[in-house]
Amino acid sequence: MAQEFTPEELALAQPEPAETASIEAWYMDSSTEDQRLPHRLEPNQPCSLAKLRELGVLYWKLDADKYEDDPRLAAIRKVYNYSYTEIVNISPTTLPGYEDKIKMFYEEHIHSDDEIRYVLDGSGYFDVRDFEDRWIRIDCQKGDLIVLPEGIYHRFTLNTNNYTKAMRLFVGAPVWTPHNRPQEEHPSRRKYLDKFATGVASASA
Repeated sequence: MAQEFTPEELALAQPEPAETASIEAWYMDSSTEDQRLPHRLEPNQPCSLAKLRELGVLYWKLDADKYEDDPRLAAIRKVYNYSYTEIVNISPTTLPGYEDKIKMFYEEHIHSDDEIRYVLDGSGYFDVRDFEDRWIRIDCQKGDLIVLPEGIYHRFTLNTNNYTKAMRLFVGAPVWTPHNRPQEEHPSRRKYLDKFATGVASASA
């Protein structure tokens, strides 16, 4: 039997309107300097939330100070079936094997599930590839909930603050298996391209 949602739950679960969203993103330079730096182009080339949505990225701005009893977060979890959560603290003093894990997070990879992260404190960068293979850096701050679709090439790093506290959400049992690039024949990569890149390919043909 299909799950039913109230009109209020559906309204609360709607992602942020692209024209009013506060999240900031930009196209990255090709420098190999410290990954925690902003790596903006000169001049800066911002990337809109509308463009991120074309890549399959979803975004909400929530009140992180009330995440334990936030009706909007509860509605999002119900509508999108994010049934499992855990909280992680990422910093040199709180994450065992910090240096190795940070390097692993920054390896370009895909997952066979959506990656759903809610920043409860601190900040960090998610980088995603567009369909022209350019890196886009997404500045995730406290209160930002972001969903990267299954099969998108991406990576994560802290910024120079060296700290983030985040909720990881999953549909069903938690799975965090990175598949490092290249993964063009991986079923999740093919599924992603079929879902999001078909219109882009047609437009450029």
